[in-house]
Amino acid sequence: MSTAAVTLRAHAKLTLSLQMTGVRADGFHLLDAEMVSLDLHDRLTIDPSGDELQATGPYADGVPTDGSNLVARALDLYDRRARVTIDKRIPHGGGLGGGSTDAATALAWCGHGTNNEALVAASRLGADIAFCLVGGRARVGGIGEQIEPLPHVARTFTLVIPPLAVSTPAAYRAWDDLGGPTATHTGGDVNDLEAAAVVVEPRLATWKARIAELAGVQPTLAGSGATWFIEGEREKALADLVDEGASVLVTSTVDAATATNADA
Repeated sequence: MSTAAVTLRAHAKLTLSLQMTGVRADGFHLLDAEMVSLDLHDRLTIDPSGDELQATGPYADGVPTDGSNLVARALDLYDRRARVTIDKRIPHGGGLGGGSTDAATALAWCGHGTNNEALVAASRLGADIAFCLVGGRARVGGIGEQIEPLPHVARTFTLVIPPLAVSTPAAYRAWDDLGGPTATHTGGDVNDLEAAAVVVEPRLATWKARIAELAGVQPTLAGSGATWFIEGEREKALADLVDEGASVLVTSTVDAATATNADA
């Protein structure tokens, strides 16, 4: 077991489409989603000679550094201790899988595999962690543990992260309360959770309208939000949103080899 410190990349994920297919008897929601890894990434410095967790970087505010952090929980699965510094480049609370990809990177460092049993175990820790372990582009089913890799497609997206957050459990509860509404599936990017997310956080609708006004196209909600995305480089068109408190980021997809070749 190496005792040297390493710095590893942890790539963000983007949920391009999300269809809700049912609810299991234990209350977990079943989904059918397309997810991709992005070149946007955190950096984790893991030093096995220590035992603490800290967050730095532009999106460090609000990141827990106690045992509730998914990285700490991932290390606990292997009874490992390390000093972990998370350089947060992925906005948290926006549905981009920042916590999940950090945990997946920690699991990979511990030697966690990507076979079916390992992915099921990862999904119990967090629904998006299994995808983050595999990376690239994939169809994701079940409660997040069923990963079907798909060919890489190079795409560029502009992300708008408003200054608000949406609780994923609350969005799923709202979806249940609304009777399980689904989006109109006419091709392209769809998200069955959008209506529920707007119930949880009505300001999402205002941001959607503002993005559409400036960009001239309707944005898609990433998972349960709060990130909205549109295809292409639209940073200039959406520049005014930065003054209104949002983060506007341009990012591109990466293939599985890039997403899981984590040396920073």
